[in-house]
Amino acid sequence: MDGSLYAEEHRIFRDACGRYLDCEVVPNYEQWEADEIVPRQVWKKMGASGYLCPWLDEKYGGFGAGYEYSVVIMEELYRRGLCGLMLPLHNDIIVHYIDSYGSEEQKMRWLPGCVSGEIITAIAMTEPDVGSDLAAIKTSAVRDGDCYILNGQKTFISNGILSNLVVVAAKTDVHAGAKGVSLICVEDGTPGFTRGRNLKKMGWHSQDTAELIFEDCRVPVANLLGKEGRGFYYMMEKLQGERLVVCIMAQSMAEAMLEMTVKYTKERSIFDQPVSSLQHNTFKIVEMATEIELGRTFLDSLISDYIARKDIVKRVSMGKAWIAEMANRVAYNCLQLHGGYGYMEEYPICRFARDVRVAPIFAGSTEVMKVIVGRMMGL
Repeated sequence: MDGSLYAEEHRIFRDACGRYLDCEVVPNYEQWEADEIVPRQVWKKMGASGYLCPWLDEKYGGFGAGYEYSVVIMEELYRRGLCGLMLPLHNDIIVHYIDSYGSEEQKMRWLPGCVSGEIITAIAMTEPDVGSDLAAIKTSAVRDGDCYILNGQKTFISNGILSNLVVVAAKTDVHAGAKGVSLICVEDGTPGFTRGRNLKKMGWHSQDTAELIFEDCRVPVANLLGKEGRGFYYMMEKLQGERLVVCIMAQSMAEAMLEMTVKYTKERSIFDQPVSSLQHNTFKIVEMATEIELGRTFLDSLISDYIARKDIVKRVSMGKAWIAEMANRVAYNCLQLHGGYGYMEEYPICRFARDVRVAPIFAGSTEVMKVIVGRMMGL
């Protein structure tokens, strides 16, 4: 954490957030992992405590707080390994779409619920045959009077089971490529909108990830977010914020993994000396600490530029690729340094190692990040 980014009020907020999570979330998290879902009531409690969308304007129920507060919430969640509580997706990705592109009527209708936890959001981009190439989506939205008729299927949708407001990327003009994509908000209970199974994943067990199906789903034209045909460009504008969230997640988890590993290797002995004191292990820990320090410096720079509303597309793509891969190197080495105990569920490094594995995949894979940066370099 870069001290220059934060004032005393941020540190007070961090302490309060940490205490809340330790009291209300950590003791129950193992059960939620077993249940493979977080109870909806948890979201409402988080909202009542001020941890949902604190940046929103007061007229929508927020506090008008700076992005620093969002960073604090994310860091406190992820340093505890609480990946299943998908607040950052809601707080700092999806609700920003509504705030940025929604009409005043839409904002008044949905944003207060987003702050209170009555409304949990999801965004439906990925399809069974379409991942990073969002211009190629096949879900269609055909205008029929004052409604759109949606047909298509989405997959790997985070908050897919709990969400009651889904921002759906669909083609309102199937012949226009990227220029034919629009964003349409679909509310829970809309006829023709159904959910598939809660998908089984390698990690993030308590985080609900689902398939969403739209079969002649009639959605009011009033639920169009922004302008028709601008959806692809809206998603491109918001992806830098999404990738920054992944950077914060991966960096926080890397820092936590190193901390728990240093503690363990100092306490655990082999050949009558601490595991940490063996030269190979000392060097490995120092190498990890160095990479983590580099990641933190880069991340804090990205956060500062994002707060200053600078264009960070190129640098956050670099950061998302490097920090996510770095966190996975840290996970591998930290688990190895735990030995057999690292493979046991009662040690947190086990869950951290499997949960951090998705960081180089979602929000654009490492390979896609390199393509983006390469193009921006004219390669």
